[in-house]
Amino acid sequence: MKEIIYIHEPTDLQCGQAVLAMVLGMSAEEVCRLLDNYRETTLKEMRSFLMDHGAWVSDVRVQVSEKEELPPLCMLSLETPRCWHWSLYADGTFYDPEHGVMDDFPESGRRYFWEIRTEGR
Repeated sequence: MKEIIYIHEPTDLQCGQAVLAMVLGMSAEEVCRLLDNYRETTLKEMRSFLMDHGAWVSDVRVQVSEKEELPPLCMLSLETPRCWHWSLYADGTFYDPEHGVMDDFPESGRRYFWEIRTEGR
């Protein structure tokens, strides 16, 4: 897996674009432009964009409570105190577009993941 370079969400509504950009090595602005979406992203948009750019994404949403349950690379949907939020987990580290690079989940209630593979699909 290639190294993840952290990207802070350009606006409060662009956590999904930042996650896509980190996985694919793009800028968040480029992702917004290609998606033609500068607001919240849907699961359908997230999965389609990753697959259109050569990644494999599981079609199964898995509920998770502990970091140890996560695959090496996955996108996370987190119920935060403010809203539902997209985040990224890669090789033991959380790359959260709002909260930064972290060792554990950002504060959240329900948590779900979709596994991603970018190499050797």
